[in-house]
Amino acid sequence: MNKYTVVVCDHIHEAGLKMLQDDENINFIMAADEPKDKLKKEILPNADVAITRSSTDVDDLFLANATNLKAIVRAGVGVDNVDIPGCSKQGIIVMNVPTANTIAAVELTMAHMLSCMRMFPYSHDHLKNQRIWKREKWYGYEMKGKKLGVIGFGNIGSRVAKRAQAFEMDIVAFDPYINPSKVTDLNMSYTKDFQDILDCDIITIHTPKNKETIGIIGKEEIAKMKDGVVLVNCARGDLYNEDALFDGLTSGKIRFAGIDVFGKEPAINNKLLDLDNIVVSPHLGANTYESQYNIGTQAANNAIEAAKGIAYPHAMNLPIDESTIPKFVKPFLEMGQKIGFLESQMSKSQIISIKVTGHGEIAEYVDSLSTFVAVGAMSQNSGDTINYVNAEFVAKEKGIKIETEISADSLVYKNLITIKLTTSEGTTTISATIFDDNVQRLVNIDGFDIDVALRGDMIMFKNSDIPGVIGSIGSVLANNKVNIADFSLARNNQNEALAVILVDNTVCEKSLIELAALDACLSVNYARV
Repeated sequence: MNKYTVVVCDHIHEAGLKMLQDDENINFIMAADEPKDKLKKEILPNADVAITRSSTDVDDLFLANATNLKAIVRAGVGVDNVDIPGCSKQGIIVMNVPTANTIAAVELTMAHMLSCMRMFPYSHDHLKNQRIWKREKWYGYEMKGKKLGVIGFGNIGSRVAKRAQAFEMDIVAFDPYINPSKVTDLNMSYTKDFQDILDCDIITIHTPKNKETIGIIGKEEIAKMKDGVVLVNCARGDLYNEDALFDGLTSGKIRFAGIDVFGKEPAINNKLLDLDNIVVSPHLGANTYESQYNIGTQAANNAIEAAKGIAYPHAMNLPIDESTIPKFVKPFLEMGQKIGFLESQMSKSQIISIKVTGHGEIAEYVDSLSTFVAVGAMSQNSGDTINYVNAEFVAKEKGIKIETEISADSLVYKNLITIKLTTSEGTTTISATIFDDNVQRLVNIDGFDIDVALRGDMIMFKNSDIPGVIGSIGSVLANNKVNIADFSLARNNQNEALAVILVDNTVCEKSLIELAALDACLSVNYARV
């Protein structure tokens, strides 16, 4: 009987440990209290699967010694301390446990919300520690009748909204990546106008942390809020700009805030702690006995299934056995994912369908391509919850149709992929190929024949084909200190032109507004790949 070695690098719930101990096919090693050097150099070389948490970094030293490892289970949601590309290069599957702490995070959000409205931590301290009985000092506010703005209506945000609804609050949800009926069917209001969120009495955020959401609430957004607003963040650090949050709390624009997560943790020296109108907790979103039980048992189950090769639940990467596929395929898979991500940034609205067409030899792998494209397209909103294993299920759950097509060989390109993304706002179609120089290149965007590398910061500027446009674009970018690295131009027979501009630095919202204001502009999009 084959036995598989599972090493537990960090502490998990004893129920998870018992599952490992009781499985006769598992050789279980508890190494949570071992020095990390010993763990990595002496224990890991024998491991088939490792279970980690935030205390163990899956870094170069870890991977250098994990010579027999087939999978890593991150017991929790975040994988910031896991070198996923490094794991992929070694064929190591990375899994997480994304839903085990959902209810814990939901209830912590409600606790922060209630604490902000009634100032419980402060009144508690006044009586218990200072022994002062002064009821008139602690007038709070009721939640009934207040308008709650929910940013992100996924597993956690939607459950917070349902609980707030039980408090007879009016719910306004902002999430451009879901079907509005997911909100309206619950007798809640759905909005695409972010100002509707800023007009709320209380705002809570439940999004992944990515380029689009970092600093989604900053100085400008706070200035547009009503006086005395309450802000809550039990999701990820830096979704609220901490400097702007501090200024808003100091001025009284923000009456109270409830914060569980910070940009830099542990946050023992964060200036927000100096304020007396904020409720804080040290990243306790998963800290309930129930969630720790769920995390431990799910992590153990994932490890057992992975060790036996049964399944890889919530895999964050797809193991590719390069010995079984032609070398040219993997770069096309990677390119397909990038294009899906690019197109979702161009639209930023609810995805209706994804169609992937393969031309040439790559057409044989169009089903695998569709998985990679779907992961790229949906990662903008789904964050840590989307992976190559569950992409089809998540798409079905969101009502997204995924289609594939094998086309006749291209007359121009040896291999070509075409990705058509249909959203509630329209359709984007991009074709791309890889030449002998191994550079991923876009060759057609919405009917415009073009030749541009798929990389970095990209501005797509569609305009009426009239003189002076290129100079105007250059002036706007120069005035905003944006350096142009490449400028590709295409035209169609409808007197329209499309410029794809690669730039060396991040493009701010001000630059995009100024580009959109140019007389010839028909549309402008910005994306980073």
